[in-house]
Amino acid sequence: MDVSLNIAAGGCASRVFFMMKRVLLLLLLLITGICVPMEVVFGQAAANGNGTSVSSSSSSPRPSVANIGSLFTFDSVIGRAAGPAIAAAVDDVNSDPTVLPGTRLNLISQNTNCSGFLGTVEEQIRCSYPLVLKAKFRNALQLMENSVVAVIGPQSSGIAHIISHVVSELQVPLLSFAATDPTLSALQYPYFLRTTQNDYFQMYAIADLVTYYGWREVIAIFVDDDCGRNGISILGDALAKKRAKITYKAALTPGEPRSQVSDLLLEVNQMESRVYVVHVNPDSGLSIFSVAKSLHMMTKGYVWIATDWLPSVLDSLEPDDTDTMNLLQGVVSLRHHNPETDLKRSFMSRWSNLNHKKSIGASGFNSYALYAYDTVWLAARALDVFLNEGGNLSHSTDPKLSDTKRSAMNLASLRVFDGGQQFLQTLLRMNFSGPSGQIQFDLDKNLVRPAYDVLNIGGTGSRRIGYWSNYSGLSTISPVVLYTKPRNNSSSNQHLSSVIWPGETSLVPRGWVFPENGKPLRIAVPNRISYQQFVAKDKNPPGVRGYCIDVFEAAINLLPYPVPRTYMLHGDGKRNPVYNEIVQAVAQDRYDAAVGDVTIVTNRTKIVDFTQPFMESGLVVVAPVKEQKSNPWAFLKPFTIQMWLVTGAFFLFVGAVVWILEHRMNHEFRGPPSQQIMTILWFSFSTMFFSHRENTVSTLGRFVLIIWLFVVLIINSSYTASLTSILTVQQLTSRIEGIDSLVSSNEPIGIQDGSFARNYLMDELNIAGSRLVILKSQQEYSTALQLGPKNGGVAAIVDELPYIELFLSSTNCKFRTVGQEFTKSGWGFAFQRDSPLAVDLSTAILQLSENGDLQKIHNKWLTHGDCMEQINEINDSRLSLTSFWGLFLICGISCFIALTTFCCKVIFQFRRFTPEGGEEAEVDEIQPARPRRSLHSTSFKDLIDFVDRKEAEIKEMLKRKSSDIKRQASPSSDVHANSPA
Repeated sequence: MDVSLNIAAGGCASRVFFMMKRVLLLLLLLITGICVPMEVVFGQAAANGNGTSVSSSSSSPRPSVANIGSLFTFDSVIGRAAGPAIAAAVDDVNSDPTVLPGTRLNLISQNTNCSGFLGTVEEQIRCSYPLVLKAKFRNALQLMENSVVAVIGPQSSGIAHIISHVVSELQVPLLSFAATDPTLSALQYPYFLRTTQNDYFQMYAIADLVTYYGWREVIAIFVDDDCGRNGISILGDALAKKRAKITYKAALTPGEPRSQVSDLLLEVNQMESRVYVVHVNPDSGLSIFSVAKSLHMMTKGYVWIATDWLPSVLDSLEPDDTDTMNLLQGVVSLRHHNPETDLKRSFMSRWSNLNHKKSIGASGFNSYALYAYDTVWLAARALDVFLNEGGNLSHSTDPKLSDTKRSAMNLASLRVFDGGQQFLQTLLRMNFSGPSGQIQFDLDKNLVRPAYDVLNIGGTGSRRIGYWSNYSGLSTISPVVLYTKPRNNSSSNQHLSSVIWPGETSLVPRGWVFPENGKPLRIAVPNRISYQQFVAKDKNPPGVRGYCIDVFEAAINLLPYPVPRTYMLHGDGKRNPVYNEIVQAVAQDRYDAAVGDVTIVTNRTKIVDFTQPFMESGLVVVAPVKEQKSNPWAFLKPFTIQMWLVTGAFFLFVGAVVWILEHRMNHEFRGPPSQQIMTILWFSFSTMFFSHRENTVSTLGRFVLIIWLFVVLIINSSYTASLTSILTVQQLTSRIEGIDSLVSSNEPIGIQDGSFARNYLMDELNIAGSRLVILKSQQEYSTALQLGPKNGGVAAIVDELPYIELFLSSTNCKFRTVGQEFTKSGWGFAFQRDSPLAVDLSTAILQLSENGDLQKIHNKWLTHGDCMEQINEINDSRLSLTSFWGLFLICGISCFIALTTFCCKVIFQFRRFTPEGGEEAEVDEIQPARPRRSLHSTSFKDLIDFVDRKEAEIKEMLKRKSSDIKRQASPSSDVHANSPA
């Protein structure tokens, strides 16, 4: 039965092997038995038939030997570190009485040097091993008949794709410590279990790194195999989520000669991006940097980001290779993060003392040694739990292979692990800590808490500048610490230490340049026929002129790099172009940018990137007006209605307060009621002119009057100034008061040809398109407004403020803006999405604004008449309550304090004046017709009568009353003194 095997998933180009199932099984035999002689590292008993049984009928519940296989390339950067680690782990397991008691772990290691399958298995055998085919095949069958319960490896993701199908058939878990291809986590590989970090997380770490430094485009240099293609595919997805992208994918064939690497780097060096992500094999990756060094691509302005293969190479160098380090100065790389624990320190301390056997030679340490060591322990611990739970290591014949007995391969001798599914589930629920960190799997069969160290290579070594974890992103704090805190991976929380980039600079590279042989920028310029002060065609180079062109050129000149450019007019020159079409053309790559009076609106920002606005804008309404030469009510215009009402109320209020305070002691504020009312009114309004004839004698009255006269002084001065301004400025009126009155009417509205105002009025304000009249020039503006709606003209024009200011400057004040701006926007230069020029030019425009050059360019091209200034002066000269509420508040508080003090004084006097006890005589003298009563029974009329008396009269009465009380008290004292004892 044929099986179609898709090697490369995830959107990359793939190699599809069409083989029979027996061929898939044979691949494992070739990898484990044909490439090198079979070597049993621990225990030859298994090869002799002792140990695990091959049939379920003869299986024992606790076997003396458990066979596991290992597949990796011995003579490789990863293999030289993994070999000693695997051997040491097997020794440690067999010497630990708490793990697999009574069962010895037997390791069968095979080299995977011949991992390049270019055809069918039979073709590979005939080409590579024609003379020893039978002998090697018999050895392979003997190896498989030993019935391993787990396979550790391989380190190659491409081999892992093929072998995963084989182990799925035999139900033997495949524990890989180095295959990082993200697509190996797919459901089609149920028996594949990755014991190292998934490249999925590494690619998202690189995307965060790219975003952190503000780069938007990268070039991916990768090895053209499953791991390289699928990893870069994930990187593209991760960058897209952050509005970045891979602009070019440079694929390298494994083992490609130096000349082809040089050709590839020369090609990418001609491109704009200077950010390179290198994702290749550790055994050949250094050749890329050697070629880049010779091509001067390791200098200032370049960015090199390497995946975890580079630290694996550097960590394996013993001693440090100075020549190699010189190739890598300024490179940023990622390394698997393994927490600094006692287990890790203990393992590293015994690394150089490990006893390695035969072909497995000692080498420099790297993180894959930790993962390989923990993989063996994972298999041992899971096997111990598996046996304790009643599992057994029995194997049985696969009926699907029974029809292959006649084959020279003798595939019928292969056995299926009966407890494979149970053992796999046991592996997935394991949770322990090893030298590499926590060994625990999530639901996707990935190690939990993936994290990386971010390294900066410089000098004779590397420096850690931070960490990355999928829990909190980039940080200078260890992930172990961050996992104890609430999750916060927002962009504002991303931090890294400083980096020394290629060229020995700490300044973050821009990440892109204009290629020397690249095409100049294609810049679209509106070919206007009106308002040509902003942008217009010109006979002299560069072919265009105007305010917008000068701003753009000034900003370009501030950039630290040259920008070759070509201006291309958009429009037929007979009418203004439609600006939405220009922006759409930029988005469709017909132009690289659009320079001119392009308004920044929401719909346009969705398809292009705009720079910082270089001119403020907004829609306004222009209406025809007529001159008002005389107005009998012009004297009322300085104040608003609210201001007049509040001012008049305060005149009356202050007059009443002063009358209350002066009534008891000032004869000018006394008399008949009608006379007192007239006094209040006269005094109130005469203070406006400081002509009041009544003198204030009380302290409180003078206090209130001083505060009020100060308020009146300010009001008079402001009124005079405002009235003077209004009478000296030409008075204009219009029946259109703003956009609201214009929308509510049914009269025609003029708009500029090509402006976004048409869509805005129709879509946002629901104005019928039949009401909109297209006007192509300033002369048509003036004619349409003068004719008016009844004579074929328009009632008003809606356009952007910069155009209107320029239009009004040449109309002799016959028109004016009415109402306020009803939109707020600005003009900017449009670029294609994610263009780095948009960011750099925004900075340049801000610099022009700060140093005053932007205003100088404005004054050069644009002038304003007096109409705008006069209109603004008229509108600004009207004074409202907002400008004076502070003064009124002070005056009101002063009046309240004075009245409160006066009332307290009156109540105190009234209490002394009211008769109590035996004071009937005084009461009769003051109020002869009234019966005696207490203070509580005193009527309100009595209090009013008391308040209405003169202050001098009250004081005289209180003085007499005090004298009478003293006189009455004296005889009583004499009587007591002369009485007999």
